[in-house]
Amino acid sequence: MILVLDFGGQYAQLIARRVREARVFSELVPYDTPVEKIASYGEDLEGIILSGGPNSVYEEGAPRIDPALFDLEVPILGICYGMQLMGLALGGEVESVQIREYGRSEIHVKDDKGIFAGTPETQVAWTSHGDAVLAPPPGFEVTAETPTVPIIAFEDRERHRYGIQFHAEVKHTESGEDILKNFLFEACEARPEWTPVNIITDAVEKIRDQVGESKVICGLSGGVDSAAAALLVHRAVGDNLTCVFVDHGLLRQNEADQVMETFQENSDVPLIHVDARGRFLDKLAGVTDPEAKRKIVGEEFIRTFEEEAGQIQDAGFLVQGTLYSDVIESGTRDAAKIKSHHNVGGLPEVMDLDLVEPLRSLFKDEVRVVAAELGMPERMVWRQPFPGPGLAIRIIGEVNAERLEILRRADAVLQEEIRTAGLYRDLWQSFAVLPAIHSVGVMGDARTYAYPVMIRAVTSDDAMTADWARLPYDLLEKVSNRIINEVPGVNRVALDITSKPPGTIEWE
Repeated sequence: MILVLDFGGQYAQLIARRVREARVFSELVPYDTPVEKIASYGEDLEGIILSGGPNSVYEEGAPRIDPALFDLEVPILGICYGMQLMGLALGGEVESVQIREYGRSEIHVKDDKGIFAGTPETQVAWTSHGDAVLAPPPGFEVTAETPTVPIIAFEDRERHRYGIQFHAEVKHTESGEDILKNFLFEACEARPEWTPVNIITDAVEKIRDQVGESKVICGLSGGVDSAAAALLVHRAVGDNLTCVFVDHGLLRQNEADQVMETFQENSDVPLIHVDARGRFLDKLAGVTDPEAKRKIVGEEFIRTFEEEAGQIQDAGFLVQGTLYSDVIESGTRDAAKIKSHHNVGGLPEVMDLDLVEPLRSLFKDEVRVVAAELGMPERMVWRQPFPGPGLAIRIIGEVNAERLEILRRADAVLQEEIRTAGLYRDLWQSFAVLPAIHSVGVMGDARTYAYPVMIRAVTSDDAMTADWARLPYDLLEKVSNRIINEVPGVNRVALDITSKPPGTIEWE
C-alpha cells in the first residue's frame, strides 16, 4: 500500500486515486497521523506521498510534519506543499517568491533518471504555489526547473526522497502519470495488484466488522452510488438489510416509478417506498438560501429513515452512498467548505442511526467500476449523477409545486434530446435549472413575462473539475424550441458555459 498524507489540498484524494488507477492500493490519512502508527504498517507500507495544501509553510498554524517520518526506510514523494515541508524538515531553504506560478508551466528536466525517467526534457506541468525551495537539503540534487523557479524538483535517490513543486496528479500535467508510476514501480517497487474485486472484498469485511448482527437500512435514491452501497452491504449482511426509497417530491419526471421498478427487477433486497412529498415541500416553503435547503433536505431524510428504522427491530445503522467529492466539497478538517452536501454537511448533529458509508473514499468513476463488478445493469451504472436534494437546488429561489412542474417538464425535454443525440454517456451531467426570476418575451404577437430556463451540461472524470460541454448548435436549437413551445411558463432558454472552477457543477 501507499499512504497519502493529506495536508488539506483539494487534490489530495486525487493523488490516492491516481495511485489506485495504477492498480496499487492507497489510503488517504491526516497529515498528523503519528509516525508510530505509520510505521506499524510494517512491510505492507511501500511508500508515502505528501500532498499539496493551501498554506504557506511559514503561516501561523500551518500544518507541519514530524521530522521522524523521514527516518522511516520507505520512499517518500512530496508534492507542492509536501515538497516544501520536506525541504524545510531536511535542512533546505524555503521562502515566498515574488513571481508566483499558478496554472500551466513549462518545466525543463535536468536529469532524466529517477522519477523523470522516460519523460521529455521539456514538458508542461500544472503548478499552484506562492512559496518555493530556494536551496535543496544536503544530499539532494535539483532535477528540474522552470524559467522563474530554479528548483521545481529535487531528489535524493540514495535515500529514496523525491520532491516536485507541481501537481503530477492532475491531467494537465503531461507526464504526471509517468512520474507517479516511476515513483510507485521503480522507487517503491510496488506491485500492481489492486482491482475492483479487492475493493469489494475490503468493503464487505469492514461493513461486517462495523455492523455485526445489527439490522441495517439503506437510503436508496436510484443512483449508482446508493445502489452500489446497497449491494455491497447486502453482500456483507444479507437479510439484515432493508432499503428505503424516500420520494421527497424533488425528483425528475416519472423518476420515482423508474427507481422502484429498476431496483426490484435487478435485486432481491427488500425495498420500502415512502411517499414524503408533502412533508418536504412544507419544510422548504419560503426558503431561498441554498445551504438552508440542503440542511433541511438532509435532516428530513434522516428523520424519515429513523421513523422507518423504528418499524424494524434492532435497526441501528443507515447506509449512504457518500462519495469523496461530496466529502471534500462539504469541507473536511483540512479542506475548505465549498457547499454542504445533504449526506455530509447537511446531516443533523444528533442522529439515532450510525452511518455506514462504504464508498466514502471513492470517486464516481471508481464506483461505476465496482457497480459493474457487482452485476448492476448498465443503465444504472451509467446514470448521470443527481443530487440528493434533487430539484430543490436546481430551482434558484423558493421551491413550490408550480416551479417543480415547470422544471421537471423542461428537464425531461433536455434528457430526451440528449439521449436521442447519443450524447448521454459522453456527458458527466446534463440538466435544466430554473431561476426564480421572470424575463420579457414575445409569443403570439403578445408580451410575455415568464421564467427563463438554463441548460447545464458538463464533461468530467471525477466531479472535482469539470468543463462545459460543447453541445451541437442544432441540438441546442431543438431543445430551446421544444422547451419554449411545450412547457407553459417559460419564454427563454440560455446555456451555462462556466467550467469548474470557478463555478460548481450544480448552481446551488
